[in-house]
Amino acid sequence: MRLSRLFLLASLLSFTASVRGEPAHAPSHDKIPVLIIDGQNNHDWVRATAILRDILTTSGRFAVDVSTTPDRAAPPEAWTTWRPDFARYRVVVSNYNSGHQPNAPRWPAEVEAAFESYMRDGGGFVAYHAANNAFPQWPAYNEMIGLGWREKAFGPSLVVSPDRAVVTIPAGQGRGPGHGREHDFVVSVLNTDHPITRGLPTSWLHPHEQLTHGQHGPAKNLTVLHYAYSKDTKENEPMDWTVAYGKGRVYTTMLGHLWKDGPDTALRCAGFQTLFLRGTEWAATGQVTQPVPTDFPTPTAPSLR
Repeated sequence: MRLSRLFLLASLLSFTASVRGEPAHAPSHDKIPVLIIDGQNNHDWVRATAILRDILTTSGRFAVDVSTTPDRAAPPEAWTTWRPDFARYRVVVSNYNSGHQPNAPRWPAEVEAAFESYMRDGGGFVAYHAANNAFPQWPAYNEMIGLGWREKAFGPSLVVSPDRAVVTIPAGQGRGPGHGREHDFVVSVLNTDHPITRGLPTSWLHPHEQLTHGQHGPAKNLTVLHYAYSKDTKENEPMDWTVAYGKGRVYTTMLGHLWKDGPDTALRCAGFQTLFLRGTEWAATGQVTQPVPTDFPTPTAPSLR
């Protein structure tokens, strides 16, 4: 009788979870809690957040919440109630970009201070695509992302030499931030020993993406993971990297471009999705359990989901 009651209780809990739209196959406490922040972006942040959330939840490894900021036109009082509780999450994913100009809006000082404390104490952070455009006047944020869409005078830049050495270009020199039109290009692994890249093919074809170049910043405690050859700068440009900030871990990726009314091809790439999952898990835990999928792209053929 007791077993029957337990079975009935489990069935009811499973049914309730399915009605709420929650996965019933695993309890939420077994999953890594993730917070996605959005609300402003020059890209299609609404559609991108939905896709990123689906990638994370479908993996079965993450439980995802979304916090949307007031928009740019909101009055100052609208920001007084936006206070994300970072401590509830193992990792924060930013799909937020208020602009790269010096007068770009910032988060409330209380929120910025809370996020800095969260990261110093061991939090995880993923800066997705245009999130590295945001907050040029926030020193701690610049240290977290390592490199951002900043003018040449802002700080040094990095390229990967033909012999696969990371080369620092001093502030004020080299190329400014930019990108060409979307196109397919080969992404190559630079650091094969990092948990995010371990076991990945050494190169793979990524489809319909803007190849961003000329990112500048403090570039401290930074490890380049992947690079791609830019036909615009004739240099190997970093595509993603990690940064140590206090006790926290940061994963920054340039991949995943999505214009408003544009195709979502770059986000449907199995290579991007694999890196996003592994980067998010590493930022949260310092480890990676996400496997290399059988549909991972090859150097000559992309793989879309």
